[in-house]
Amino acid sequence: MTGNDLVDALAAAQGLTKADAKKAVDFLFGAIGDAAAKGDEVAIAGFGKFATKRTPERDGRNPANGETITIKAATKISFKPAKALKDKVNG
Repeated sequence: MTGNDLVDALAAAQGLTKADAKKAVDFLFGAIGDAAAKGDEVAIAGFGKFATKRTPERDGRNPANGETITIKAATKISFKPAKALKDKVNG
């Protein structure tokens, strides 16, 4: 499912125009992104939880030549599905 498919589904299910549905979808994902950027956890009941985790700087290898390189520290985002979503996916 693409973003446009999601907009179409929301518009059809809620009787919205596609423009209004797109605004709602864009707002929702923007709010999740803004919260993640601040380091906040976003928990959606019955769906799952988005959280950030800081990974430290570490050594790695360049696969092309085997040279040791330093991989910078980074903040990663993860998603942990709720039990209800897992159950839905697994039948």
